[in-house]
Formats: sequence, structure tokens, C-alpha cells
Amino acid sequence: MDQAEFLKKQLEFRKQLMDRLNEIHSARNLIEIMQQISQRIPQLFNAERITIYLADRRSNQLVSKIISGTELKSIAIPIDNNTIAGHCASCRQVVNVKNAYDEHELRMQHSDLKFNPEWDKRSGFTTRAVLCVPMMFQQIFIGVIQILNKREPDGFAEQDIDFAQELATALGIAIYNNQQRSRGTNSTPRPSRYRYLLEKQLIDEDTIRQAKQVAEEKNRDVDLVLIDDFGVKRDDLAKALELFFGTDFVRFDRDMKPPRELLERLKPEMLRHDLWVPVSRENGVIHIAMQNPNDLQKQSLISFSFPGQRKTRFLAAFADELHQMIDLFYDQHSQGGMDDTSLQDILSSLEDDDEPELEQEIKQVSEEDSALVKMVNKIICDAYHAGASDIHIEPYLGKNDVRVRIRIDGCCQVYQQIPYKYKYAITSRIKIMAGLDIAERRKPQDGKITFKKYGPLDIELRVATVPTAGGVEDVVLRVLASGDPLPFEKLGLTERNYRVVDAAIHKPYGLVLCVGPTGSGKTTSLHSAIARINTTETKIWTAEDPVEITQKGLRQVQMNAKIGLTFATALRAFLRADPDVIMVGEMRDEETAAIGIESSLTGHLVFSTLHTNSAPETVTRLLDMGMDPFSFSDALLVIMAQRLARRACPDCRQRYTPSAQELDELAEEYSRELFDKLQLDPAAIQMVKTVGCAKCGNTGYRGRLGLHEILDCTDEMKALIKKKAEVADVRDLAIAQGMTTLKQDGILKMLQGHTDLKEVHRVCIK
Repeated sequence: MDQAEFLKKQLEFRKQLMDRLNEIHSARNLIEIMQQISQRIPQLFNAERITIYLADRRSNQLVSKIISGTELKSIAIPIDNNTIAGHCASCRQVVNVKNAYDEHELRMQHSDLKFNPEWDKRSGFTTRAVLCVPMMFQQIFIGVIQILNKREPDGFAEQDIDFAQELATALGIAIYNNQQRSRGTNSTPRPSRYRYLLEKQLIDEDTIRQAKQVAEEKNRDVDLVLIDDFGVKRDDLAKALELFFGTDFVRFDRDMKPPRELLERLKPEMLRHDLWVPVSRENGVIHIAMQNPNDLQKQSLISFSFPGQRKTRFLAAFADELHQMIDLFYDQHSQGGMDDTSLQDILSSLEDDDEPELEQEIKQVSEEDSALVKMVNKIICDAYHAGASDIHIEPYLGKNDVRVRIRIDGCCQVYQQIPYKYKYAITSRIKIMAGLDIAERRKPQDGKITFKKYGPLDIELRVATVPTAGGVEDVVLRVLASGDPLPFEKLGLTERNYRVVDAAIHKPYGLVLCVGPTGSGKTTSLHSAIARINTTETKIWTAEDPVEITQKGLRQVQMNAKIGLTFATALRAFLRADPDVIMVGEMRDEETAAIGIESSLTGHLVFSTLHTNSAPETVTRLLDMGMDPFSFSDALLVIMAQRLARRACPDCRQRYTPSAQELDELAEEYSRELFDKLQLDPAAIQMVKTVGCAKCGNTGYRGRLGLHEILDCTDEMKALIKKKAEVADVRDLAIAQGMTTLKQDGILKMLQGHTDLKEVHRVCIK
């Protein structure tokens, strides 16, 4: 299927899905909802069957509602890791299994996961591919959607998962609303969360209704609305919740001592996301503070964080105080860590005296300057938690304040202004951390900070100082947060691009290049590709500067130019170390490129990166570097040019149908001839516009997606390279063979609702 047909099919699918979702929302009862699902939804996914499991919190089970006549019959399975649907409910994540009878594939998902063939024997139905998606409403777990047997050999694709999640969201809302209506007429009311407050006449029912309305309108927690907007005292509300949950209530206290041995195995990002934290261990019992201590699913997830722990007690706490506890614990739980102080507090604590002399100020900077130490640590921690890739310290001449900017999703934004009198001190402090010469201010320096020595985060920062006019120095810190490789399927490649790259990386030898500017995700893409072929049978060496992503099974070497360990040196060493696959961080010079090409011609699969603007330009760049066109053309398998565009925020983006004029302009940008071949229905096309909300910092964007240009080195392309053809000729042939340019790929992803045209223009020219 080509890209045009794929996009056309996707738009038609979305239209049908929206029709089905509208029918579900208009259903009068649960039976009618189940009928709509069982009859019409499977065919949308080209699947054989769909099953809905609803959560029963009291029994900690999933209950499947099977329609028999006008009644619903139930089949119950436990929420644990012994079944596919139960595992989905337990981890609250998508589970995609290509073959339910493949025990190895199931164990890769979870060591306890298995499939019981008795289900098939009883029903006469043969289960193959299984896609399970959790249904949530706000933070309430509703159940699981299970879609069975995709009528295609490769099982459920990434697009199926996206649409299944959209279906799960709509179903979660519909089923929740239906259950609420049903409870209002057929069941006895539950004990009120605020019964104590009502009995003490501290509030009335009307206050609770108003608070819930305000919380819904402003997307805030009802408890905090009662405290902030309606004057309810925290101690009174804590007492009410203590009685409601039947457990102790934990209040935040700055003198709380962090349980260090428990925090060592936990990441603060996870605790903030899931909103729980261990507060103590007493007599072998771990005490966990959480917003809803009766949430059985979350209790199960928490238990995985403490393997072998038999006794755990769950306590209640306010949401905002949980965040305060996490911040306090992880600020204290570090060597030389910071207390829970804002940057403004730190700045105000710095002495308000006249600007000191330069040499005097440098001498004053040391490890004992606590306020300055805290300020630098705070800048780094805040940038990391905001997801920044770089931190820019920018001092100016005279009495102009130092500007600190951070780069998030590829764009810089101002983080803070530091008083001008510390423009030398802050630079010197960072130099001390990086082991650089603080007295040398005339030439650039570079180094690295292992931040674990100074603060609460286990990250590294690459530091570069650049002298600017007037004797001041800019400092740029790149955050090297180590992590796992992104799954190859998550790179966002179109079907054609995925097929071409996947075929290339499974070849026994050849050259695979990923090109683009600094910060365009080249290393991430290469590691994702290598992870796909990283098996015990394959020996893989990598030469990187720096090593940012680590993979088990790879032998990774960090470059060190100071001792002569360069990419070329490492490549020669690898060839003597029996490699199957080699990754070179960058082909910076003719020597490295020549050795890489030679290696790919002698039976090795070589991956590398290059700084070029497009895939066709890469060919001429390497030829200009002196590469032999015959050797290079024989070695080359594929070139992947890449850019990172900001993704439209999923929480505030607005879909709209473009006007005829917009589509006409879009066709001109795409290439009218190629756009017409897409044969898109104008009425079905939907684009997005960015709005801005609290979750995206009012930018309208959150996260990034890759735009790709894949040049497949076919026999015709090899012949053209041997002739040292011009860039335009290489590009024309590549497009004729199915390549979409970076801008075209961006427009296709814009039509799928992932971003907007403004963002495509920001990162692409052609």
C-alpha cells in the first residue's frame, strides 16, 4: 500500500470510527452499548471479535459482559499477570500480542503471562493476535477492550493501537456515565466522602455541588477546591477523609525524614506521575502515602516496586502535599542535595552588595558558597524536570542581568534572569563542577559534569564555554539523560519508509546512514534500528561521543580525543574484534568515512550519522569528501534524513476542516501533481490548530515527532552515484522511486493531526 492509499484509508477509518463513537454516546443503556460494539466495531479494525471487560473493584476482577438475548451474562477473570486481559488491567498499558500461543512472546511481556487454550476449546474459536487496551475515565479504571484476530498476517499495527486507544477513551466515558445513571436509580448511595464535614455542619450539600462544578471547570482536585475556594480547613478535611478511607492520614511536614533505603529503587518522575510515595518503614511494614488508599489496582502496581515485601500499609494524603513530600525527599536524598527552596528564594539570599572585582569574585566561588551552589543545582534540576535538552547561560556587558534559557522540544524559552553581579560567579561554579580551568576566559573549553556528585539526579551534562565580547563567557549545558532505546515501531515512519529501513538493517552487510542537523534525533533513530537486530547471535560494537543511550548486548565505547581515541581509531580496533555490526557516532572526516565504507564492503553492517540537510545531498557530500563513487555506491543501503517537529498538544489541539484555499496552497507546497495522486476526499481531511493550555506551557505543543526522508539505494541509484550525478538528479530519481521529501512527510503527518503547517515550515525547506 503506497502512502496516498494509506492516508486515504486512514481518513475513511476515522470517519467511520467517529460515527460508531457517536452511536455509543447516544446509547441508552449498557446492553445497547455492548450491541453497538460487538456488531460494528470489529469490522473497523478488520478483526474477528471484540470483548469488553469491566472492572469489579470489590473482587479485583475483570468481568466480561456476554450478550445472550436481552441479558448480559458474565465471565470473570482476576486482575493479575496470568492472562493477557488481566495483565493489561494490572499494568494499565496497551498489550499487543501477535500470537497468543507463542509462549516466548508472552514471557517477553511478563514472566507470568500465559494463554489458557481452554477458552478456545470451549468456544471453537481460535485465538491468534490479541490487542488489549485499558479504558480510563479521568483517573478511574473502567475496564479493558480486547480485540482478537486481525485479518492480516502481521497482527495489529501502531495505527490500530492509536484508534483502539481513542475508542477506549470514548467507551470509558460512555460506560462511566451509564454506570452513574444506573447507580442513581437502582442502588443505595455510597457513604459520603465528606460525611464528617456535613455532620459537623462545616459545609452543606450545596457547597459540595459548587466545589465539584468549580473543579470540573478548572480541572482541579475537589478536595483542594474546598480548601482554597470554600475555606474548609485542611485538618477538618483530613479527618473526613481519614474516616472515609478507614486509614490514617499523612500530612506534609518539612521535618519529615526521607526513607533512604526505599527511595533508592524509585524514580521521582514515576512517583509524581502515579502520585504516591513511601514515607517510612516500621517493624517490617512499609507505609505508602497516596491520594486514594483504597485503589486496588494502584496498590498492585506499587507492590511490584518492593519485591519480597510482605506487609505494606496504605495511608491517605492530599494530592498537593504528596508532591511536596516527593520534592522534599528527593531534594534531601542526595549528596549535598538542596532543600525545597524556589529559585527566587535562593536569589534573594545572595548578598546584595556592590559588584565585586572580577578576580576577587572568582576566588570567592567555592563549594562552600551554598546559595550559589543551590542556584546552579536548581537551574539544572528544573531544566531536567521540564524536559529540556539544553541550558544556555548568557551573561551581558554592564549591569544587564544574566539570562538563562532552556531548550524544550527544540525551541528556546527564557527560564530566569540572574542578577548581573553574578555573571562571573555562575560561570566559575559550572567550570568547577566540570573540572575546567576557571582562570582561562580567553578561549573555549568543554567538559562534562556527573551531576550525581552535586545534586539529586543521576544525569550527565556536556559543558561548553564560549568567550564573548567584553570578557564574559556563555555556557551551554546539554542534558545527557541516559535512557533505553525507543522501539523501532515508535519512530513514526510511514509504511513505505518502515519497509525500506527495516529491509536495510536486516542485510548482512552494507552502509546505513542517518543524517540531519545537531539535535534532530539521529542517535535515537540508529539505536532504535540497532535494538531491532540486537540478538545474542550478533556482535555489535558502537563508537559514540557521548554514550547517551545504553543497550544490553552492545559493546559501547566512549570517544576520548585527549588520549587519541577517535572514531577512526575505534573503527580500526573494532575490525580486529570480530564484529557483525558496527555503529560509528559520526563520519566527521575523510578517514572515518573511508574506513566505514571499507568495513561495510568486507562483510559488516555499518551504521553512522552525518550532518547534511537532506538524503540526496548526503551522496554528493561524501563524494566531495573524496570517497570512491564505485565503493561508496556498492556499500550504501539506505540514507535516512530526519528532523524533529513539535507535536500538537493532545489536550488542547483543535481539529478543523480546511478551506478550499488552504488545500490549494497545501497542494502547491506538496507538489500538485503528487498531491492529486493522493486522491484525498476534501470533506474527510481534518487539520489541527494549536491553542495552548497548562499542560503544554501555553505553547500549543507537547513532545516531538520525526519527519523522515528515506533514500533507498536501488540498482538505478547506484548507477547514478557512480556517475557522480548532481543533487537534483539524485533527488528526482529517489522521488520517482517512492521517496517523500522531509516537507512532504511533514504535510502527511499534519494531515493525520500530529502537528501543524507552521511547525513543518519551521524545520523543513524542501
